Amino acid sequence: MEMNSEEVDSELDCIGLYCPQPLFQTRKAIDELEPGQVLQVLSDDPAAKSDLERFCKRTGHELLSYDKLGDGVQVFLIKKKSE
Repeated sequence: MEMNSEEVDSELDCIGLYCPQPLFQTRKAIDELEPGQVLQVLSDDPAAKSDLERFCKRTGHELLSYDKLGDGVQVFLIKKKSE
């Protein structure tokens, strides 16, 4: 699912951080959002994809999209679950 920047409520830059920091920072950032809001996460950690997929599955948040850009940068859009 493609989303434009107007639909992103918060951005988290985890480039240069490695496991488990992207996961910890994503959890903290999601906790600060309102239900239904969208967090964009940037990471170049090779483990981030599997970590964030498991995080979403375990917590009920929705991984709206995943994209891999140049230089190993990954972009995740995560929608906070409705409560």
